[in-house]
Amino acid sequence: MRKFAFVLLLATAIVAGHAESTVIKVSMDNAIQTNGGYWEGWGTSLCWWANRLGYNETLTQKSADLFFDAQKGLGLNIMRYNVGGGDDPTHHHITRTDSDVPGWMYIDANGERKYDYTADARQLNVVKAAMKAAGQDAYLEIFSNSPPYFMTNSGCSTGNFRSEENNIKDDEYDDFAEYMAHVANYMTRNMKLKVRSVSPMNEPNTNYWPAMNYKQEGCHIDAGESQSKLLVLTKEALGRYGLNDIVLTTSDETNPGKQIEEIKTLTPDARAAINRISVHTYGTNSIREMGQLAKDEKINLWMSEVDGNGTAGQNAGEMGAGLWLAEKIINDIQALEPSAWVLWQVIDTHISKDGYMGRKDGGPLRTQGGYWGTACANHDTGEILLTQKYYAMGQFTRYIRPGSQLILCPTDRRSGVKALAAKDKKQLTIVCTNTTAQDKEISLDLSDFKVKGKVKQIRTSGQFADGEHWAETNLGKIKEKELETVLAPNSVTTFVIDL
Repeated sequence: MRKFAFVLLLATAIVAGHAESTVIKVSMDNAIQTNGGYWEGWGTSLCWWANRLGYNETLTQKSADLFFDAQKGLGLNIMRYNVGGGDDPTHHHITRTDSDVPGWMYIDANGERKYDYTADARQLNVVKAAMKAAGQDAYLEIFSNSPPYFMTNSGCSTGNFRSEENNIKDDEYDDFAEYMAHVANYMTRNMKLKVRSVSPMNEPNTNYWPAMNYKQEGCHIDAGESQSKLLVLTKEALGRYGLNDIVLTTSDETNPGKQIEEIKTLTPDARAAINRISVHTYGTNSIREMGQLAKDEKINLWMSEVDGNGTAGQNAGEMGAGLWLAEKIINDIQALEPSAWVLWQVIDTHISKDGYMGRKDGGPLRTQGGYWGTACANHDTGEILLTQKYYAMGQFTRYIRPGSQLILCPTDRRSGVKALAAKDKKQLTIVCTNTTAQDKEISLDLSDFKVKGKVKQIRTSGQFADGEHWAETNLGKIKEKELETVLAPNSVTTFVIDL
């Protein structure tokens, strides 16, 4: 574990009438070294929201601007594209309107397997717009929730009839690996959408994914021999297409403890095939051990998926979901020290009077409590409805950019304040949360840096209608390399300091 080079003090000001002041020392001694210290960025999966709204050019462009453009929106640069499994055309059980993701392959009238490169046009429409909006920082990963339904034991892309049992046919591992490599090659070479990494499994060693489910989200694949076989075959298939530069990831497991177990059961060939560990943090058991394993193995590490309906703060109202997400980001990065952090999906629900293929959409977000996603798409009006959770995420993603080096800034948990910093060639960025209902005095110790003194403050707080959304305030100059300021109640505040 990292031994921090400083002792963080929660000090009480000696001047009468002053409240407690949380001292936060920012030091490169606590910089994250994963991936050579290079932060790869922030992202979201495109599954399932892009599949739902990609038919609509207005919603497609708005989503690209609001989520992937750093000037107009969040500035996410990582897109996780779901290579769908389709489903048996006689099945009608996938009722969640966004999750019926088409496969790239079908069986024709003669029983032959063929590719349909237009089947997933809606999701691909969003990919194109998102990559354009993200610009030179765009990072495209493809991942699978299930092989094509005809490669599964159940004949169903939502899982096996016994959800704890393998759902890839024993003689289909080669074909599934080829399928993933073929899609990666077609997107890269034919569509000019450069695929940077491939994840062939999603939370595989679980019993979450039953046949005839209402959504297409996973496929059980046993740890050990089965996962090892798929990883090795996928690596070989990518090589046959000359895609040896594509990063192959581990199993994108649901929590760090289970991910560690699966890594330990991989064969030597499979461990040699992977280039990065990707883990989800829906559970946080063994999260620090996961970070340490990546360091010991000298391998890159991503937090590649998480979200939830949690809240934080004290009587925070609509800001509660945003505070939960902000603290989740800081907690994950402090424990794992990854080189990227990726949300599950930015849009989790939709409004449409017509629904989709005879199915009803989930309707508007209930923003007074916790909820999944950061926004809602209104198909009737062509609008994307934003939330305080969206703006809270932007306090990180707009200002800590790819290529930065992140710096851990632990604080006394009793203070109600958390912090995370990042440095690039020109700026030092510090994001602070205050989950209390009181003003919080803080002192940022910047003595390890050559600061020019100019500081910009950006804050999100309050209720959506009359609250702050990336509200900018110039704080003036830093005195003697120390910035003393006050964090507003139930707020996320970003400080951008010129170097």
